[in-house]
Amino acid sequence: MAIFQRIGDLIKANINDLLDKAEDPEKMVKQIIIDMEKELQQCTTALGQAMGSQRQVKKGLDKAKAESAQWEGKAKMALQAGNQDLAKQALQRKIQADNQAAQYQQMYDQATTQVDTIKAQVDALKAKLDEARSRQSMLIARSKMADAQKSMAQTLGNMDSSSAFNKLDKMEEKIEGKEAQAEAFNDLAGTSTEPDPFAQLEKDSAVDAELARLMAEMGQ
Repeated sequence: MAIFQRIGDLIKANINDLLDKAEDPEKMVKQIIIDMEKELQQCTTALGQAMGSQRQVKKGLDKAKAESAQWEGKAKMALQAGNQDLAKQALQRKIQADNQAAQYQQMYDQATTQVDTIKAQVDALKAKLDEARSRQSMLIARSKMADAQKSMAQTLGNMDSSSAFNKLDKMEEKIEGKEAQAEAFNDLAGTSTEPDPFAQLEKDSAVDAELARLMAEMGQ
């Protein structure tokens, strides 16, 4: 049994060492809960065994007391019958029963103390386990939030803001160039290659007016 206990301790130690190296609070919190549950199960089993022993001792105590009472009653009957020798024999058996009862009483008191001690340990462990379970979700949530904050801080710390804005400026220049090209194409698309007769009439009238003005100035 000792070698199996030793192997179990080594395995548990290796698992705990791996958890420490992993530095995963969520796994560590869950492992703590598992360890406490196992410990509670062991204490509960020990409590059941102690209570079983207590009941067995109590049965022996009650039996010894009952035998003592019976032999005392027989001693009284013998005295009433005037037989002192028989009464002495009954009293001898009563003394033996009393001695057994005293031994059982001592054993019962010890068993009761042991049961009370283990029961107090079980109750305390149950309270701790309930508290650990209630804190488990909160601790895991806080751990995840801390990881998220750490990740965000690292991302912001590794980001080159000046380089990022330079890239944005260059991208804006490219977009402005594309917009200018698009406007130029729109202007070209709106210009017709066919002559406009009304526009030509306006040009001819303007030329004729200028010609008349110059001829009048020159006296022609």
